[in-house]
Amino acid sequence: MSSRHTETELAALAKQLKSWASELGFAHLGISPASNAAHADKLRDWLARGYHGDMEYMSRHEALRRDPDALLPGTVRVISARMDYQPVAADAQQLLNTPSRAYISRYALGRDYHKLIRKRLAQLAERLGEHAGQHHRAFVDSAPVLERGFAEQAGLGWIGKNSMLINSRAGSWFFLGEIYTDVPLPVDPPQETGHCGSCRACLDDCPTGAIVAPYQVDARRCISYLTIELKDAIPEEFRRAMGNRVFGCDDCQLVCPWNKFAQISGEADFSPRHQLDDSSLLSLFLWSEEQFLNRTAGSPIRRIGYQRWLRNLAVGLGNAPYHADILAGLKKQRPLAEPMVAEHIDWALAQQQSRAEVLARSR
Repeated sequence: MSSRHTETELAALAKQLKSWASELGFAHLGISPASNAAHADKLRDWLARGYHGDMEYMSRHEALRRDPDALLPGTVRVISARMDYQPVAADAQQLLNTPSRAYISRYALGRDYHKLIRKRLAQLAERLGEHAGQHHRAFVDSAPVLERGFAEQAGLGWIGKNSMLINSRAGSWFFLGEIYTDVPLPVDPPQETGHCGSCRACLDDCPTGAIVAPYQVDARRCISYLTIELKDAIPEEFRRAMGNRVFGCDDCQLVCPWNKFAQISGEADFSPRHQLDDSSLLSLFLWSEEQFLNRTAGSPIRRIGYQRWLRNLAVGLGNAPYHADILAGLKKQRPLAEPMVAEHIDWALAQQQSRAEVLARSR
């Protein structure tokens, strides 16, 4: 195509992009304008309330989220793509109901999605560049992008009361990625909003009450934030509510009625590795640092590091039913832990010892 394209040519290119995206494993692709003022205003309000906690980068890069042109000059369209990730794995609810087992968020059971999706988006952007435009850039959590806002505008779903993007045909078990482009492709209509209706399942089920109001999540209370983003001690007020959730939390998705339409992913990379979908808390807690590094290579879990991994698991063990092996395992790791982690181990030991005393009195 030449540098100036007819509407017919641009429409044909948009259709071709969606076909290419499907070939690359994406379940849905949509195109939106590069302006996103309404969602940017909501972000500003969220930041003003302090709901981002220690995620300082959220406020530091707010201006870039508001203005795509600041990230890629000349951007006029945002292409949003969805890739389903729900794996074949041990039953999530059964795991949550078995307090001695470790619950790891479904998205983190396999390989890190960032590289896989970024590579495929880059391929898609390259194909686009062969036909039109000069400036294209792919993003997968790699830059300050209002991805859910753009995806909503592009017709990939609506932002639900749990702040997740929900699709009426696929639920919410999917990843998002974007391409900024200077090609004025025709935009897609947004999905109708308001499909959450009067449902309060996610608000009522959140273990820590992090969904403080419909469409408002206080990250400082969210188990995903506490186990992944927070670098310091987990506040004691949330430890019991964490249960056996040691990396992320899926509760608001597990209870969402729309997820009955979710599709199992065909991507082998999203399948569970090292039995992370069905392991005991204690077995994971007893990993050495070398084992942790080896078994989380290429996994999103690696980003929290060994000490925070132990911190999270210690809380899970503190919530588990009493067992002599758990008590022994906690004592074994205690001398090796850094001070912040040691405090969590001490908390867990106190919980286990308290249960042991109750059991002794009941005999």
